Amino acid sequence: MQEIIKKADVLIEALPYIQRFRGSIIVVKFGGSAMESADRASEVLTDIAFMECVGMRVVVVHGGGKAISRQMDNKGIKSSFVKGLRVTCEKSIKVVEEVLKSEINSSIVNTLKEAGAKAACLDGETLFTVIKKKIKDKTTGETLDWGFVGEPEKVKTKPVLAMLDETIVPVITPLGLGPDRKIHNINADTAAAAVAQALKARKLVFLSDVPGLLRDKDDPESIMSTLKIKQVEGLVKKGVIDGGMLPKVEAGVAAIKAGVRKVHMVDGRMPHSLLLEIFTDKGVGTQIVE
Repeated sequence: MQEIIKKADVLIEALPYIQRFRGSIIVVKFGGSAMESADRASEVLTDIAFMECVGMRVVVVHGGGKAISRQMDNKGIKSSFVKGLRVTCEKSIKVVEEVLKSEINSSIVNTLKEAGAKAACLDGETLFTVIKKKIKDKTTGETLDWGFVGEPEKVKTKPVLAMLDETIVPVITPLGLGPDRKIHNINADTAAAAVAQALKARKLVFLSDVPGLLRDKDDPESIMSTLKIKQVEGLVKKGVIDGGMLPKVEAGVAAIKAGVRKVHMVDGRMPHSLLLEIFTDKGVGTQIVE
């Protein structure tokens, strides 16, 4: 009986959050180790199906780095990275497109359907117009070029909103059309933030491979439950925010400045971390706020 009562307590704790977020747009970036394990992926996507069931308008933007690397190895194409981003040549972009659409996206859509949600693929190149990613290295002065990699310039929201109006979960590939009308790869964190900004989403959630933002990388207990955007610059200088966390935080800050109310970074490997972050009082990750 006590176990049954505890379950009721959990539902009661979740009630005000369900009421508050019903009808709100939530963008979830799905990637990292959670996507590599079939069981973990199924659990995360079941959580997303739950969110849709209680009235949240969920949009999924997914990555695919490890699966892309495996397929490139199979085809004898060498993977190379500059500042953490994949350099994408003409051969590579064909592999990227094939893996994202045929392997990852279709698997996510099917798993969401098995969990009881309506879901459908949205090809990123029908939504994103991108500019070619190029920057000048501050140290060497050299122009860094990632090939067929783009930064979102414009996001078409009508196809996404049309799906949401039909209670369909859109599952978006991080691909866009460049000025040459050719498909370009987009960093999935950047793509998710661009979608959240364009939709004026209430929340943007990054599922990652760490518990959240840690003050000490070697201490998983040193998680910062709340990060204000005015703190970011100082933490970058101290090296607290670096590596793979840097693009997530930068994308999150840009989203907050563009009107997204909260950005969350949670560990996709933790069972039900998505629901625990959104529907409980304490949460389990890091939230970025104004």
